[in-house]
Amino acid sequence: MKKLLGVVFSLTLLAASLAQAVEMRPVITLDIAKKMAAACEAKAGQEGWRLNIAIMDAGGNLVYFERMDKAFLKSIDIAILKAETSAGFPFSTKVLEEIANTRVPGIAHVPGIATFEGGLPIITASGDHIGSIGVSGAKAHEDGICAQAAIDAVQSDLQ
Repeated sequence: MKKLLGVVFSLTLLAASLAQAVEMRPVITLDIAKKMAAACEAKAGQEGWRLNIAIMDAGGNLVYFERMDKAFLKSIDIAILKAETSAGFPFSTKVLEEIANTRVPGIAHVPGIATFEGGLPIITASGDHIGSIGVSGAKAHEDGICAQAAIDAVQSDLQ
């Protein structure tokens, strides 16, 4: 019995030390995602653009999606693709476009990678990549403007 209690105690200590070893990283919340989408939609509304907005966590899992009235249906897939790309590469899809145009043209033909503007990573002030946003429905540079408006709207939340 004494030996069994010793084993149980040892396992309890091991479990406690393992629990402390789990890395805690910031994540994107639904509230932040909704705030981003609202800012993106507000900018698009001012400009008369109809957009699809996809917001993902750093693993490429959809956190929030919004389709504005009369936004192109096929742009749904493009917004999601842009967000997936910026979730997988922690930089903008515009940067990937520049890479495709100047250094690695074949990247533009890789399935599942968007190489045109409108996808941005969501990075905390401490440099943690917590997610991404993909916007589609206007011209690529206009998608990028709205994606940036969404990031700008939550800067204080990303501290």
